[in-house]
Amino acid sequence: MKPYIVCHMMSSVDGRIDCDMTERIGGDEYYTALAQLNCDSELSGRVTMQMHYALPDPFVPANYEPIGTMSMHKACDADKGYNIAVDTKGSLRWPDDDADGKPLLVITSEDVSKEYLDTLRSQGISWLAVGKGHIDLPRAMNLLNEHFGVKRLAIVGGGHINGAFLNAGLLDEVSLVMGAGIDGRKGMTAVFDGINDMSFPTVLLKLDSVERIGKDSVWMRYSFK
Repeated sequence: MKPYIVCHMMSSVDGRIDCDMTERIGGDEYYTALAQLNCDSELSGRVTMQMHYALPDPFVPANYEPIGTMSMHKACDADKGYNIAVDTKGSLRWPDDDADGKPLLVITSEDVSKEYLDTLRSQGISWLAVGKGHIDLPRAMNLLNEHFGVKRLAIVGGGHINGAFLNAGLLDEVSLVMGAGIDGRKGMTAVFDGINDMSFPTVLLKLDSVERIGKDSVWMRYSFK
């Protein structure tokens, strides 16, 4: 059974999520709302983790022998949950075994090198390697719940990882803090992005709550019809 999964984002009025821009229009409101969601763990994509937590240079294995099968390693029990990185090819290097006070857990594919997973093990970092050619997100979510005790998971960035979870039908809720600002720049990532299938159907939502948060922001919570 998978965790309860909430996509929690802050956007401009036009739905863009550039980090520098959203911090200017209401970053504090984003974290206030996140705390109220009571999620034990947070998950981000490779770009977001690279921006905020990982070392600047990528991991380059000396011997690219893939693990080739589903594998997992639980470095520690995490009473307060995990900070989870989705890193399909195993390119992120880490300065420590935690982020924001929570143990790191890396989800990658079975194409990842054995050397990368050995490096994570030596650093005391947990991992899940699941799926060939891509990460098998549904299976990964079930394993997170079963083996790592993740009950409520917040997807906290960015648009492409949000799109992947939407495309896989894994989201239970969308939590959106809309700040009082407009981005307007061409090509900036939206809250949900990166689905290449142009026949992907419109996903209908049910508005469960809406409230003013901070000075000028609005917090909206949606469930799926």
